[in-house]
Amino acid sequence: MKAIISDIHGNMEALQAVLADIKAQGIREVYCLGDVVGYGPNPRECIDLVMDCKLVLLGNHDQGAMFDPDGFNQSAERAIFWTRGQLESPAEPRPLREKRWEFLSERPRSHRENGYLFVHGSARNPLNEYVFPEDVYNQRKMERIFALVDRYCFQGHTHVPGIFTESMQFLSPEEVEFAHKLDGRKTLCNVGSVGQPRDGNWRACYVVLDGDVIRFRRVEYDWQKTRDKIYDIPDLDNFLGDRLGEGR
Repeated sequence: MKAIISDIHGNMEALQAVLADIKAQGIREVYCLGDVVGYGPNPRECIDLVMDCKLVLLGNHDQGAMFDPDGFNQSAERAIFWTRGQLESPAEPRPLREKRWEFLSERPRSHRENGYLFVHGSARNPLNEYVFPEDVYNQRKMERIFALVDRYCFQGHTHVPGIFTESMQFLSPEEVEFAHKLDGRKTLCNVGSVGQPRDGNWRACYVVLDGDVIRFRRVEYDWQKTRDKIYDIPDLDNFLGDRLGEGR
């Protein structure tokens, strides 16, 4: 049994709540699909927390913090430059700063294991490609992505959880009653976002892979605390705090 998390985005309160929920279930293996940083007020603390995960992939915001951000809107770009400043802060001991940079720089873009593929974005473009629910109507795009998947693929990036089937269906967690049984047919699973859900539900989201069953989990956390930290940082737009309570 393993927990699969993604898109933490510097939200320490959400990450701590999710890790506590994982621990309470006796789950020891945690896979993180990237975007540990970006948008949120605690990038350093979140990197430190995910270092204990069995697998951590590179997300586009993680890469943006290390290199020049590409394709980001103005708000996201400002947040990335602020994040980079936090990671470079001389107030932190140099060995700790170097450890975090080294950790980020060594993150793989994808991981294959026993028929499972783990990516941040998509099988076609692990770092940057979004696969939205409405893409089930883009048959050509979906066929090309499914062609690169042996059987099952877990991804994040859109912050919208759900199941994509090869028959061009998207099933939200609510539609499958928060559990989906893998049956050998090719399946994509978006695990949702820990730190910034965008499906209209403010609770942190992740999945548990229990044998051949995917279980979606929602976890309450003190989002107002995270919001207030964002408000106190001029380089982080207030909108990044407001959206946390609305799940958008």
